[in-house]
Parts: sequence; C-alpha cells; structure tokens
Amino acid sequence: MYFSGNMLPVRFVYNLLISASWYVLQVIALFSPKMEQFVSGRKNSFSKLESVLKNGDKSIWMHVASLGEYEQGLPMLERIKSNYPSHKIVLTFFSPSGYEVKKDTPIADVVVYLPMDTISNAKRFLQLIQPELVLFVKYEIWPNYLHQLKLNAIPTLLVSAIFSKRQAFFKTYGGFIRKSLGTFQHFFVQDEKSRDLLATIGYRNVTVSGDTRFDRVSEILNRDNSLDFMEDFKNGQFCLVAGSTWPEGEEILIEFINTSNAPIKYVIAPHTIKPNHIEKIESGLNKKSIRYSGLGENLSTYDVIIIDTIGILTKIYSYADVAYVGGAFATGLHNTLEPAAFGIPVIIGPQYEGFKEAEDLVDKKGIHVVHNQAEFSSLMNRLLSDMDFRLETGTINSNYLTENTGATSQIVAYIENIL
Repeated sequence: MYFSGNMLPVRFVYNLLISASWYVLQVIALFSPKMEQFVSGRKNSFSKLESVLKNGDKSIWMHVASLGEYEQGLPMLERIKSNYPSHKIVLTFFSPSGYEVKKDTPIADVVVYLPMDTISNAKRFLQLIQPELVLFVKYEIWPNYLHQLKLNAIPTLLVSAIFSKRQAFFKTYGGFIRKSLGTFQHFFVQDEKSRDLLATIGYRNVTVSGDTRFDRVSEILNRDNSLDFMEDFKNGQFCLVAGSTWPEGEEILIEFINTSNAPIKYVIAPHTIKPNHIEKIESGLNKKSIRYSGLGENLSTYDVIIIDTIGILTKIYSYADVAYVGGAFATGLHNTLEPAAFGIPVIIGPQYEGFKEAEDLVDKKGIHVVHNQAEFSSLMNRLLSDMDFRLETGTINSNYLTENTGATSQIVAYIENIL
C-alpha cells in the first residue's frame, strides 16, 4: 500500500525536490537571517541528539511545526513526562519562530530542528532516537519520516488534527500524500468534519477529541497570573489589552485611543517588537505612554503601556476587560483562546476563516468582528457603556472553553495502552 506501484515515480520526484530545496535554502540563508537560522540549526540537529541520547535510552518523540502547535502539544508532553519519567522526550520543530523561542524548554530532554525530509535523514534520525512512541501535532505530514516509522512499526499518532476539503489529501492528485496518512495508528481530530473527511478516503481509526489547546489554556487559568506593574497601571480602571497587533489593526487602535475621552487604560503588545516599530506606535499616540522596558514609578499616571518584550501577554490578558487580538486584517489571526478563557469579550478583524475557535465564537457572539474604524469605535463604546452586554459576551467565551476541555486525557489514556 505504501509508496508502491504508480506511487514510486511521485516519490522519486518528491525526494528530488526535497534535496534540491535544501541547496536552494542554503543560498537564500546567505541573505536572510531567518533562513540562516532554519539552515544552520538543522546542521546541528544530529550532533545535539547524539550528545543527549545514549544507547539503551527509551524515548518519545513529538514533532510540531511552530509555536502554536507546541502550545497544542504541551499539555500532552507534561502528562507524558510525569507518567513516563524514565523516557527521554525528544521535541522537534520545523520553524525557527517556534524553535528559537522554545529551544531551552525544560519539558523536553532535547529540542532540535527536524532535519529535512530526505530518506537518509529519516533513517539516521530514527536509528538515533529509536522512539517507542511518536506524536505529530495538527497537520505536519513528512512522507519519508512517516514511511520509515511505518517500516519500523513504531506507534505514531496524529493529535489535535484538523482537516479541510482544501487539503491535498482529498484531491484527485493527492494520492501520494494521502497514503502517508496510513502510517498513523490513530487520529485524534478536533471536530466531526475532520472525522467525516478522513472516512471519505478510508481512514476510520479516528477519535473526535477536540483541541488540546483548550486544556493548555485551562491550565493557565489556575496559575499565578499576577503582575505588579499591571496592578499599578490599571489601578481599578477599565482596561483594553491589544495583543499580537499588526500595523493594519494598530492604525484603528491608535485612532480610537487618540479620540476617546473615556477613562480607559490601554496595553498594546505588538507582534513585532523591533525598536523602529515601537517608535512608530509611540509617535502615533497623543496620550501618555511608556514602554515595558522603561517602566518606573507612578504607572497609574500613564494611559498606554507598549509591551516591547515577549512571554507575558497571557498574564496581561488576565487584567483586561476587553481584548483585541491582531492579525485578522491581513496576516493571519493570532491566539484568541487565551483572552477568551479569562471570560472577557474579544474583538478581531474580518479575516478569521480557518481558525475554528474564532469561527465558533463569532457564531456564538463571544468574539466580535470589526471591519473598520467606525465599527471598532461603536463596539468599544457599547462595551464601555453596557455592562450586561460585556458580561454576557465574556461568559460565552469562558463557557466555550469549559465545554471543550478534555482532549489531553483522551489521548493520554490511549497512549497508556501502547506503552
């Protein structure tokens, strides 16, 4: 079934393209700092693994694309690490944006970039780590790695997966990539639509478990989210937190901040924290602002804090009365679950298709969509003046989180029957 018959020419072309792309990427890396990370990091993957893993080590391997998938996988890694302390945890990333942030995470024994999906890399990688269990998160499909996993009869799960008709698996030309799915012993999918789509191509080893990110966010609520600077800054006033903002949304935010006379505290946490971008935000504001990096005393006298660091946005959301989440005006919506979990209204731009939780909460009216400055101002004024509306909207979001937790427990229970 796997890569047989008329699949062989397709596999040959795939391997040719993968090998060629590696040489092209090395050239691009000479001119792109981000691509240089992508390339140089992979050159160290095997040596890093060899320095940590020894003969006889039992290991569990989880692969994620980037930071969002890492957050999905984290609840499972925490449970696995607790349940199987004698196993080494190997965590691989595809993207520099995930690896560079989490390369030192204590949840794994070793964190590396996934070497390119060549036959030789896949064989060497698996011979080196010899995993007893493998988890791929969401929709990472690498045919050569999966082929080697199947040949070695290594239990492999696809978790928090989500499928759509747009994907190649469900197209007439998608036979090669579709057969890669045959590696997975079981699929844990986010919704019934994904289960039904898999059934159309013959895969019925599927459980609708939901999204493990709900479990991750639920755990965040039970942690200490206090921040002294936010206590001083907010000082009991209404607070709008704008997280992961991009220029298109920042224009709307800044216009509202500059024109509103309401007693509001504002936090802007831009996606890009480069100095020139922070300076542009500052120069557009006509109200008293301060950067996180320049915090001092008397924070209650400021109207706006600009967060020029990473890693604290989740805690900041706990102080919000309303949140705006960026990305849905142009680039791709960021995480709406974290602010929604705190039981507050969430505002986003119009391009949220494909983000399931956003689609669900827009339908339920826990997330509100704005298309322009006028709609943003109108919605903010209603949220300010109508407390019942604000509380009802926030309750929709917190209830949605509660209703969708539990995916991790289902997956871990399945794993217990394998290991």
